[in-house]
Amino acid sequence: MLVKWIRCSVVDRHGFERGQRKWAGLVGEPGFRGQSGGWSRTRPEVAHVFAFWENRVFYDSFMARGHDRLAAGQSGMFRDMQVTLFERRFDVKTGFEPHFAEADVARVAHSRVHEDRAEHFVLMQQQVWNPAMAGSPGMLRGVFGEAPGNEFLALSLWKSSAERGKYRAAGAERLAARAQTETDVIELTGDVVELEPSWTV
Repeated sequence: MLVKWIRCSVVDRHGFERGQRKWAGLVGEPGFRGQSGGWSRTRPEVAHVFAFWENRVFYDSFMARGHDRLAAGQSGMFRDMQVTLFERRFDVKTGFEPHFAEADVARVAHSRVHEDRAEHFVLMQQQVWNPAMAGSPGMLRGVFGEAPGNEFLALSLWKSSAERGKYRAAGAERLAARAQTETDVIELTGDVVELEPSWTV
């Protein structure tokens, strides 16, 4: 599965949201699995969108045919768009599906990792971070993906921000020390996204 992560700074919030609802036109596209997104909790003008495709072939086909028609509805309403495609490596918890109905927030963690530490970083995601997240009562499901250049994405869906806050308070520093995150990672950025139900396709 291909995970597409889009983030941008929105200059016309109302117009952007209206355009976002038009992405309902993705329904029925071959290989399309789901899409949702919302607003950054820390930077209210920043929007995040997460889209899921069966594979790169279906995604490339859509980009060549239908993308520009749907995207036209948001022209001029944002700036500084960044788009990254990740191949799913494994699930966080089990059986990830891009379903958003029960989730209020998404947590996204984006890491750029030293080349010689990438294998260790992935192993620690499996052995340290995944079990900790999977054991948190409010965590619904998640996915871990990789992009070229030793970039990684951990996307997790949570019932509520309060539940995610409990996980955060439960010892992220201790987990980071155990996973040797500082040694592995060149840059780590993240955000908590308040999901907008009307953006879900």
